[in-house]
Amino acid sequence: MTGGTGSRSGVGQMRSVQPVRLLRPVVFVGMMGSGKTAIGRALASRLGCGFVDSDAAIEAAAGCTIAEIFERDGEAFFRARESEVLSRLMAGGPRVISTGGGAFMAERNRATIDAAGAALWLKADPALLWERVRHKSTRPLLRTPDPRGTLERLCRERDPVYAEAGLCLEARPGDSIERTTDRVIALLADRPDILETRT
Repeated sequence: MTGGTGSRSGVGQMRSVQPVRLLRPVVFVGMMGSGKTAIGRALASRLGCGFVDSDAAIEAAAGCTIAEIFERDGEAFFRARESEVLSRLMAGGPRVISTGGGAFMAERNRATIDAAGAALWLKADPALLWERVRHKSTRPLLRTPDPRGTLERLCRERDPVYAEAGLCLEARPGDSIERTTDRVIALLADRPDILETRT
């Protein structure tokens, strides 16, 4: 993988394209609150392919919530299960996958994604992320005395790793899910190895 600052990681030209077929899995990575699940589900609907949220798949396999896994078994146990589930999902062929905020931090997960698909970083400003997650109680990493400070620290630590994703799209305040999905499709249209299109 190359860094996310090059030309293949830009926002893409907004042009009229007709998506035909997804050729490889597209994996949304990024911070909690960036919109990975909402945009991923909308993209899959537009492309007529499957969508899987890796956190939901982990919860289904474990029979409990992510927060309960963290509390009962610890983060290391959760990360190991996360890698197992991600490997299984990547082997399922072309589809859209959303991942938890920490999934891309593991080198083995980055290698798994790069080998079979493409990572797309939904980049978002910490202020926007905080506005989206501040009232949610389902984020175990934010259960600290200073959740906003924790969120900002996680952004500083994780953004350089997210930047290793081959594709990057900045989440913009006020953009609808539909508009953001349009921008994602325009970005993918510049990658014929990922998305077959008609202009």
